[in-house]
Amino acid sequence: MAKEFSRQHEVVYYECDMNGNMTLPTVISLAIQVSETQSNELNRGSEYIHQHGVTWILTNYHLEITRLPKVDEQIIVTTKAEEYNKYFCYRSFWIRTVSGEELVHIQAVFGLMNIETRKLSRVIDEIIAPFESQKITKIKRFGKLEKIVIGESLPYRVRFFDIDSNLHVNNAVYFHWILDVLGRDFLTSYVPKTITIRYDKEVEYGNEIASVVEKINQDQAMCTRHAIMLHEETCCEAFIEWKELNK
Repeated sequence: MAKEFSRQHEVVYYECDMNGNMTLPTVISLAIQVSETQSNELNRGSEYIHQHGVTWILTNYHLEITRLPKVDEQIIVTTKAEEYNKYFCYRSFWIRTVSGEELVHIQAVFGLMNIETRKLSRVIDEIIAPFESQKITKIKRFGKLEKIVIGESLPYRVRFFDIDSNLHVNNAVYFHWILDVLGRDFLTSYVPKTITIRYDKEVEYGNEIASVVEKINQDQAMCTRHAIMLHEETCCEAFIEWKELNK
C-alpha cells in the first residue's frame, strides 16, 4: 500500500483572497510542497531525479472542493503516490481540518520529462520504489474537456518570477491566468466546486499568452471553460463548476 504523508499548516492572510479563502494557486503550491517534502525524506528529491536525466512534470489535475481553507485556520495536508504505469504517476492530496473534515481532494497526474529533449520519458521503477505505489497498466483520464465556442480573453506576459527552479512556468501560475480573466464581480460571487485542468504545452519566459474564458450554464450550474493560448496553439485547458459564495 502506498505510503501516506501529512503536514500541518496554519493559513495566513497573504495566502487568501478578499473573500478570506485560500487562493487556488496557494492550494496547489501547498500540495506540491508537501509531496516534495515526502520525496526528500524518501531520498527521491530533485537532485536524485536529475541524476537520471529527468524532471517531474504535471499533466492533469482534478479538484473536488467542499470549501476552501480560511484565514487563521489550522489544516492538515496529506498525500500519497497511489499508482503508476509505464508513463504516468497518480498522486492524491487531501486538505482537512484538524478535526478531520475534508475540505479539498486533489487528484494529480505526473510524468517524467527528459531534461535535454523536453520529451516524456518512461517512469523509472527505481525512482518510484520507496513510495510503494501500485503498478498498473491502465491510463486514467478525467473526462474530455470541451472546446470554447465563444469566449472573451485577456493578454498576459510570462514573467521572470513565473519560472520556477525546474526552468518552466510553475503549474500554479496557470491558475492565476485562468481565474483573473473572470474579474472581481464574478470572483466575489462564486467559488469553485470542481476543477479539471490539463497542461498540453510549455510556455516560456517572455511569451505573450491569452487567457480565454467562456461562461456556460450546465445542468443549472454556473460553469466556465478555459484555455491558455500561445498564438493559435492551446497550452492549457480547464473546466470549472462553480457555486454561489456562502451557499
